[in-house]
Amino acid sequence: MTTTGEVHRDAAGGPWWWERRRSAVLDVGLAVVSAAECAVEGVPFAHKAGLPAWVGIVFGVLTGSALVLRRRWPIAVVLVSVAVTPAQMGIMLTVVGLYSLAASEMPRRIIAALAGMSFAGTLIVSVVRAQQDMVHSEKLLEVGGWFVPFVAITTSLGVTAPPLLFGMYVGARRRLMESLTERNESLERELLLLAERAEERAEWARGEERTRIAREMHDVVAHRVSLMVVHAAALQAVARKDPEKAVKNAALVGDMGRQALTELREMLGVLRAGDAVPERGGVPLQAVGAAAAAAAAASRVEVEDAEGGPCLAELEELVDQSRAAGMVVELTVLGEVRAYAAAVEQTAYRVVQEALTNVHKHAAGAKTYVRLAHREAEVAMQVENEPPPVPAAASAGLPSGGNGLVGMKERVAGLGGVFVSGHTDAGGFRVSAVLPAG
Repeated sequence: MTTTGEVHRDAAGGPWWWERRRSAVLDVGLAVVSAAECAVEGVPFAHKAGLPAWVGIVFGVLTGSALVLRRRWPIAVVLVSVAVTPAQMGIMLTVVGLYSLAASEMPRRIIAALAGMSFAGTLIVSVVRAQQDMVHSEKLLEVGGWFVPFVAITTSLGVTAPPLLFGMYVGARRRLMESLTERNESLERELLLLAERAEERAEWARGEERTRIAREMHDVVAHRVSLMVVHAAALQAVARKDPEKAVKNAALVGDMGRQALTELREMLGVLRAGDAVPERGGVPLQAVGAAAAAAAAASRVEVEDAEGGPCLAELEELVDQSRAAGMVVELTVLGEVRAYAAAVEQTAYRVVQEALTNVHKHAAGAKTYVRLAHREAEVAMQVENEPPPVPAAASAGLPSGGNGLVGMKERVAGLGGVFVSGHTDAGGFRVSAVLPAG
């Protein structure tokens, strides 16, 4: 921050206390002009004081040269100008000194005190000169007694007021510009921080969307293909007409189903792994906008999918599909049946669907119990299977990617519910979930 009103610039590099070379050249030029003026005015001062002319010239040069210090010590420059005011020299020194003082960061009380001293000194000198002029001029004696005060006050105000007011204006303008620059830099820092958070938010939204897509594909496709494989295995066992051809066709259906599940598992792995993190760059506002758009799109797609997905009313049909594939399933519904939010009904349906799919994969032929309980503030579901018959345990040969239980837990946790799974004491497996009704 400078002391005379010029805006500080870091890229300068002037000598000594100057921030820029241009400022140094300006101050030296003003000091030279002031020294020349004081040197000229020092000659009559030396004659009046009875001193040699060269003494007045040297004194004037030294006095005027003090202007070179106006940025570093503006108070000293003003004090020098006040001190030489009785010698009737240093008008430029007074004007530029007062401007530099008013534009500096000095306290207002110091500026007012020094400005008052300069005004008083100029006023006294103006009164003395006006009286001397009236004494030596007969015409001025005819003007009246008001002339001396008028001339003195006008001269004093003309010398002190304009540079003082202009310096205060320049100083206030400089402080305003510095404040705006500081606010702009602070805003840029905040915007960069916001952009970084926006990028994190966008990446989080993309990850959530990838996980959601992977979960949906697993729940929808895996269940259908698993039933196809189970039906194909049953076809192999019961075929009577043209057994050889039936067995080949059934084996082909089973192979196609296994390949489809294998490809699905690989696709889920890619989706869960995610894409490479994009390079950071560009305008921060663009990053913020991209993050908002990504988050909004993810939320919008998730809501649309929830509204158009399955519901608990289709649970009986889901159980019938497993029964048709040879599974013994008992469905029990407790409590008063009522409608829930679309996301709650879809999550409950998917949990039961994936649990039945796991029974087909890992416990073929095992008796299964599906329980659905409608409670006051929640809905609970449980799928439990008994230990599978030993020969039927590996008959289907369905591949497993290990994402079923993970997907169910993610779905339930996303709605603020509780998910528990594990083996039973009897050797079977149980999946339980509780979802808030709201």
